[in-house]
Amino acid sequence: MAHVVRDKKKLLNRIRRIKGQVEAIERSLEEGAECAHILHTVAACRGAIDGLMAEVIGGHIRFHVVDPDHNPASERAQAAQELIDVIKMYMK
Repeated sequence: MAHVVRDKKKLLNRIRRIKGQVEAIERSLEEGAECAHILHTVAACRGAIDGLMAEVIGGHIRFHVVDPDHNPASERAQAAQELIDVIKMYMK
């Protein structure tokens, strides 16, 4: 949990952007916007949520599993960094 508290401001800013995107989807639906516009906004919102998920998972690995910055030459640290990188790529 410490990593979430440490990154609280950054994570809350991400959440606020996501909230704005969700509200934009709601407005678009209420106003009868074109489906292409709605799909574009939903895709942007999904990307933002995926980015948030990758950030929290990466922090979890670094704080609760192994910190790849602590001893970057160790096998565990390299594996942790590889996992973080894969998660970030997957969530894009």
